[in-house]
Amino acid sequence: MRGLIAALVLALLWLVLAFHLNGQPIFALLFLVFGAALGVVFTRRQLMSHRYIFPAVAGMALFVIFPLLYTIGISFSNYSSSNLLSEERVRSQLLSRTYQEESATFGFQLYRTDQGVRLYLEREGRPSESGMNAGQDAAGAEAALRGVTHFVTGPISLEGDERRHVAVQPAEDEPAGEPLAMRDVIASRAALQNLVLTTHDGLELHMAGLRHFAPMLERYEIRANGSLYDRRDDRLLIADRETGFFVVDDGERITPGWPVAVGLDNYARIFLDPHIRGPFLQIFVWTFVFAGLTVVFTLMVGFALASLLQWDQLRGKALYRTLLILPYAVPAFISILIFKGMFNQHFGEVNLILDALFGIRPDWFTDPWLARSMLLIVNTWLGYPYMLLLCMGLTQSIPRDLYEASAVDGGGPLTNLFQITLPLILKPLTPLLIACFAFNFNNFVLIALLTGGNPDILGASTPAGTTDLLVSYTYRIAFQDAGQDFGLAAAIATLIFVLVAGLALLNLRLAKVRV
Repeated sequence: MRGLIAALVLALLWLVLAFHLNGQPIFALLFLVFGAALGVVFTRRQLMSHRYIFPAVAGMALFVIFPLLYTIGISFSNYSSSNLLSEERVRSQLLSRTYQEESATFGFQLYRTDQGVRLYLEREGRPSESGMNAGQDAAGAEAALRGVTHFVTGPISLEGDERRHVAVQPAEDEPAGEPLAMRDVIASRAALQNLVLTTHDGLELHMAGLRHFAPMLERYEIRANGSLYDRRDDRLLIADRETGFFVVDDGERITPGWPVAVGLDNYARIFLDPHIRGPFLQIFVWTFVFAGLTVVFTLMVGFALASLLQWDQLRGKALYRTLLILPYAVPAFISILIFKGMFNQHFGEVNLILDALFGIRPDWFTDPWLARSMLLIVNTWLGYPYMLLLCMGLTQSIPRDLYEASAVDGGGPLTNLFQITLPLILKPLTPLLIACFAFNFNNFVLIALLTGGNPDILGASTPAGTTDLLVSYTYRIAFQDAGQDFGLAAAIATLIFVLVAGLALLNLRLAKVRV
């Protein structure tokens, strides 16, 4: 047992080191705490009773609490596809960028000679002064580009995909041999792109087109104060740690950036930016309406069917019960995709029937209200079997003596319904209805597979649709928007958590469970 615990602790320490070396201190700290807790709980006799619940507690901390805290932390940052890397990695990436010195390009031609294929270059332009100061030795570049107009390589191979450095020498005449046609150049393009031609003074030439090679010069130069000088555009880049970008004098931001803390800015954008507030409030209201109407409709259908199945004179109850519960056994995503085909505006069975009977073809996927109605219809079909099972179980638990006493007093079906059945089943059913409401509040699968959130809300600055729920709206902001604004998505996800947590507490209170 101790050997197994030691192996787990060592594995966790290896994860801590791996995350630390990859620049992920939060995850390194997480596994460090997890490993320390594992070692303490399973080595101290005083904590022996906690060993049995440690896996459950650790799983909850690792898969529930930590993601929640991490999401809340992201909501206070500008984390996005534009602010994804650390400042050090952004600086390193910018320093690795190069640019082509277009004023000093060389046309080239491939020749097949007796020794093999050779590359012949002839200068086409004059090097600019900015290029002479851009990372290469000025005197060497002057000698390579201005002192010599023609270069030639030795025999080269046009096979393989590895990067190769090939020396070029000044030449007076073209090599003796047969020039290759353009189709041969195109066929050898991959090999030519991997060639780095180095002159006798150390200047490197790279392929810049099907007929050109040119110097590729380092674009940025780091200064002593940490700023970056842009050699190509002759401007200075200053690190703005409030926005997480390198900026120039005119305020232009250079991407990529790095994440920085922005406080409550993301939450303020939700309620103060009109291009976000309008769609958010519309989706917020629709989310509550969708979840509430789903509960009401599924309860009505389930209760009505359960009442019919309790009818004493109904024959074949077992068969009807099986058929009515059968949709519950079919995976939801299969049913949703089937309904998506049935509601197709041009070839779906629903529109074909409506067209044959009434001559209409509703635009289920383009009209906002029809799309919402379609969602409620489909979700009612998916959810009524659950309510049917609940109502059948609760109605069967009602003593038959109550109905017999009601019959003696002259009570009819409506009296039994409103005076006996509903009061007795609603109280135990209420916590389950709240749980059903919370589930449909985050019913991402239905939206993603059926409508994708469409049709879109016009004027929104984020991807927002009239059938989006808050959870699908958050997903679209984080993963389908061009900017992938994870900070804003995390802020909305935090609000969703607060709402669902409130529903859970209400559920516990109604179920009379003390926390």
